[in-house]
Amino acid sequence: MAYFLKKSNTKKGVYLQIYESYRNKEKKETSHRAVKSIGYVSELTCEKIPDPIAYYRAEVKGMNEKRKREMEASRIKTIESDPTKNLGYFLVKSVFGTLKVESHLNLLAKIANKPYDLNEAIASLVSARIVSPCSKIKTMEEVIPSFLEPVHFSSDQLYDSILPLIGDEYERILEIINHAFARKYGRKTDSVFFDGTNYYFEIDREKGDRRKGPSKESRNDPIISMGLLLDAEQIPLAMKMFPGNESEKPVMREIIKDMKEKNGIAGRTIQVADKGLNCAKNICEALKSGDGYIFSQSVKRLPEQERKWALLENESARWTEIRDGSGALLYKCKSCIDKFQYRVGGGAGRQATVSLTQKRVVTFSPPLAEKKRHEIKKMVERARELSGYQAKKKEYGDAARYVSFKAVSGDGEILDDTVVAATIDQSKVSEDLRLAGYNLLITSETKMKAEEIYKVYHRLWRIEETFRTLKSELDARPVYLQKRESIYGHFLICYLAVFALRVLQIKEFKDEIHTNEIISFVRSLKVLKNGESYINLGSKDKIKKINDRLGLNLTNYFLTDKTIKKLLSFKL
Repeated sequence: MAYFLKKSNTKKGVYLQIYESYRNKEKKETSHRAVKSIGYVSELTCEKIPDPIAYYRAEVKGMNEKRKREMEASRIKTIESDPTKNLGYFLVKSVFGTLKVESHLNLLAKIANKPYDLNEAIASLVSARIVSPCSKIKTMEEVIPSFLEPVHFSSDQLYDSILPLIGDEYERILEIINHAFARKYGRKTDSVFFDGTNYYFEIDREKGDRRKGPSKESRNDPIISMGLLLDAEQIPLAMKMFPGNESEKPVMREIIKDMKEKNGIAGRTIQVADKGLNCAKNICEALKSGDGYIFSQSVKRLPEQERKWALLENESARWTEIRDGSGALLYKCKSCIDKFQYRVGGGAGRQATVSLTQKRVVTFSPPLAEKKRHEIKKMVERARELSGYQAKKKEYGDAARYVSFKAVSGDGEILDDTVVAATIDQSKVSEDLRLAGYNLLITSETKMKAEEIYKVYHRLWRIEETFRTLKSELDARPVYLQKRESIYGHFLICYLAVFALRVLQIKEFKDEIHTNEIISFVRSLKVLKNGESYINLGSKDKIKKINDRLGLNLTNYFLTDKTIKKLLSFKL
């Protein structure tokens, strides 16, 4: 059995995943399953990784070599157990100790008549998720036993009780965490940021909340959706799970309403989201509740007159240019304030027209324009390649938007599996090239400067980064779980892992140490028992920055029992 890199052509581009082949005992044949979702090639490409496919092929090769070594080591039994212990988890554990949530979490367990320390279980599972994300079986058999401290709950308790309990009570647990966080650090909710994602399940039929819907990864498998809300500092504030066939738009309204009620927030909040959440209902509900909003909107879908204004480049357009220290153009923007018509649902299914005063900000970004034009040209090039042979419509993926199709045979109906003759629609290509780099922001904040509106909206990048962390570093997709409560419990653990990382990054390290550096620290700080002391096996390069920030002695080669005990009870 071996790992391999799977490349899926989706509407959004080539999506990479690491799969493994295994012997399916039930079917008595070789089957495949996903072990890690990596991401889209276009999003992974950077200076460090110029060729993601080659990069992750090398990673897969390394994984197969490691597996081979592990199997050989197991076969000849040269090592019965790993004597090294992880110490880096103390940093994650310290977040929960600092928030002082133990009594409230354990009260939840007591109310449910559960005989275990729920605070210990949650802190251990969150730490394990950051140290080495893997199945719950492997977490209990390998990861948690690698910690210096023993835990006081069993594998059976985890599967049969702990995960279902925290999944069933995830909203109350979040409420406890949020109250503790606000008491310790304070919450900034003058603006909040919302977005959604989903996670697929490789199952044949829909079951429970696992429903077929619009997958972010362009898959046809049943999915479960997650709505995520960040506060003004981009620290996770709320999470809501919902069936995969339901829209994110009402979830945004629900999660913000619940957040304000449970946290006693009476002040005005500016709701920030991308164009997928921009609808008349969300706009009107925000205003009705006394809040404001900043949403993006497609320039391409504007009425002709509004689009003409957005693209106007003469002197009367009044663009403001924003440049960096070297004089290079970062972006330019212009704005207007006017009344705009919206259709909203009235009583008895009727529609009503409302007139809303908005500020609209058009921006043009040269770097974004270059990126978009490159993507468009790549899609057109792919479409031309596919049109050279009798490809099926579904093979075109996202490139299909620039193609006119004609069925090669049959009754002329074009389905995904239909073999098609394709012609490039040059007018669509030209139009998208012309619009590349432009974006429109709409807002209730008529007195806010255009540059500030741009800055607030573009803080949404942090929520996109949060989803990437969940799906890659924390490998959040629950491959093996089946019960709804256990699945939700798993997602709460993943959410709390990101929450802990953001608390460390933003509140403790003042955004000067990235989450990747924190994860690296947690994973690399290991020790080996040596008589009455411990040998520090951590990489100095990976631990020095955080060590210096916290004022600890983690770069010493020898660590005393006293130092270890101090770290295990450390609070921020």
